Amino acid sequence: MTNNTIQTLHRSAQVALNNRDYVEAHRLCVKIIELQADHADAYFLLGIINFEVGQVKKATKLIEKAISFKGLAEYFAHLAKCYSLMGDMSSVVKIIEHVPVSRISKPLTLDTIGVSLSHVGDHARALPYFEKALLAEKSNPGFYYNFGVSSKFAGLFQQANEAFESAIRLQPKYYQAHFALSDLGGVTKESNHISRLEGLLDDKAHPDNLLHLGHALAKEYEAIGDFDKSFDILNRVKSRKVSTIQYGFSDDKALFDFVRDTKFIPSKDSACQSSQPIIIVGMPRSGTTLVERILSNHTQVHSCGELQDFGVAVKELANTGSSKVLDMETLQAAQHLNFKTLGERYIERTQAVSGGSEHFIDKLPFNFFYIDLIRKALPKAKIICMLRDPMDTCIGNYRQLFSINSPYYHYAYSLKTIGLFYAEFYKLVYHKAAENSANLMLCDYQELVEDPRNKVSELLSFCDLQWQEQCLHAETNTAPVSTASKVQVREPINTKSVGRWKKFRPHTDALEALLTEKGVLDS
Repeated sequence: MTNNTIQTLHRSAQVALNNRDYVEAHRLCVKIIELQADHADAYFLLGIINFEVGQVKKATKLIEKAISFKGLAEYFAHLAKCYSLMGDMSSVVKIIEHVPVSRISKPLTLDTIGVSLSHVGDHARALPYFEKALLAEKSNPGFYYNFGVSSKFAGLFQQANEAFESAIRLQPKYYQAHFALSDLGGVTKESNHISRLEGLLDDKAHPDNLLHLGHALAKEYEAIGDFDKSFDILNRVKSRKVSTIQYGFSDDKALFDFVRDTKFIPSKDSACQSSQPIIIVGMPRSGTTLVERILSNHTQVHSCGELQDFGVAVKELANTGSSKVLDMETLQAAQHLNFKTLGERYIERTQAVSGGSEHFIDKLPFNFFYIDLIRKALPKAKIICMLRDPMDTCIGNYRQLFSINSPYYHYAYSLKTIGLFYAEFYKLVYHKAAENSANLMLCDYQELVEDPRNKVSELLSFCDLQWQEQCLHAETNTAPVSTASKVQVREPINTKSVGRWKKFRPHTDALEALLTEKGVLDS
């Protein structure tokens, strides 16, 4: 009788979950566990419910509980997805070891694992999962899109193009696929997608869909030399997005003020003495990926991409109750941490992905908020802060479609807030550089691309690395790229993007005036 009851409850819970009736599904799963305490799927379904309502940490614990009773591939796949969304790359890598591609037959499970690996930047490992998913199910547009994304970051541009077109054929209003296709480049006046994109553009559409379409059109207009239309469409879709978010620059300003005004005092405690990390920071679109590609072409350096691990380690040890990893409450609490423990926790978190090399690169741009914490926790780590022409940087941020759901990029929907954000960044990094820290280097992008041999030599010397000629040829670096620069960094070092902002005049006049007023540009 009990088994029949549990089976009935289980089927009802699955139906409720499929219908997005999370309250009823939760009630039924709890009832199952009351009758059978080791019912793995009830715990798994509870994990999925919590994941769907945004409780990722709780979901993780529940799925781990399910795995303790039954190690199904589907459970491991969703656990990897949870950890990937938390930016815990090392945990994702460990979990994937339990679910090699040869062990899995379900297309959705294969795709879920591929997405998890893609989220943490391991596109080479993700591709076989996507390929097998597509072999089993050729009519799922999402599978083609996910396969295309990893193909793009792995440098397989033709393969990515075909995958995005397949997704669009199956689902003509697959907005993300349209943007991803335009983002591949290769657009000319004779060969473009402008007509198709304009046919989809509808101001009644969801603002996020408009962002994807608008950015796709902006890229294509720019490629054919119509810079006015490119900027106009960005203004149109970004203003729609701004109206839907609660963002005030004052929150970001408070972070900058706190970090700048907190005097750097070396930790009295012993710090972590690892010299493995090379941490590259700077504004997005400032050349951080180029420097990563240069340095990771050295035989003693492995790139881990944009790791979340330092911020997550700070959050874990600060143990603040706020929902964000980076916020005032956490930064304030972090001033009182044991910095040796912080450094060791960071190194521990990165071991699964650091490749066993003598040095590894962590290239998360916003780690500039943690410059002092890094110097206290890891005094032997090298920190390279990229600086690029302020106007090129700000216009680059405006032209870029960042993660739509991330609150950390809300500043990028308005030229004014981008300018304010840059001005604070500018003051912060020059203030930190004035402290004459031996392990902090400011690197000018324009100087790097105009005089690569000398500037690459300076970078290598700063990182205590011997000269290797291949570092001058970042385009020969075959590692996947998980940033907006995936196409550009596969070209030889060049000056093509220097001064690009001038093509958008007079749309840039107000930004130029703002940066002049803030003392960033000369009057």
